[in-house]
Amino acid sequence: MAKVIAVLLVLLGLGGGVGAGYLLRPAPVVEDSDPAAVAPILAPVLVESVALFEFDTPFIIPVVTEQAVNAIFMLRIGLEIEAEQQQFVKGQEPRLRDRLLQVMFDHANSGGFEGVYTSQTKLATLRRSLLESAQSVVGREIVQRVLITDLARGSN
Repeated sequence: MAKVIAVLLVLLGLGGGVGAGYLLRPAPVVEDSDPAAVAPILAPVLVESVALFEFDTPFIIPVVTEQAVNAIFMLRIGLEIEAEQQQFVKGQEPRLRDRLLQVMFDHANSGGFEGVYTSQTKLATLRRSLLESAQSVVGREIVQRVLITDLARGSN
């Protein structure tokens, strides 16, 4: 009886493995020699005209620990904006600067510039916060991305 159960378990395991392999197989590759069929995938996507708005001076952010300035960060930021809105965004630069500086101060106070401050997670969090702030000042449809074009740290 024990041998029969062992054989049934082996067959059951083998059947389960074959079934799982069948269900998890990769999708078949379709090879099409017709270049016209591939053309829509490779066709360039037309993007609206985008301009880069860069602030004239860098942002300076102090990192304060234990009531003393421990480090100073210098960031240069660019905004990808609609090209037609360049003058409008230039007119809003003081408000943008104020809001973006506050975001960077909050980032520094929450520990964003400590440790490995260039990690993807920390920079993505900073970019997302900067984007939301810039969009709140000039409009969600105008600002598309925030680019950190330069980042430097100075220590005491």
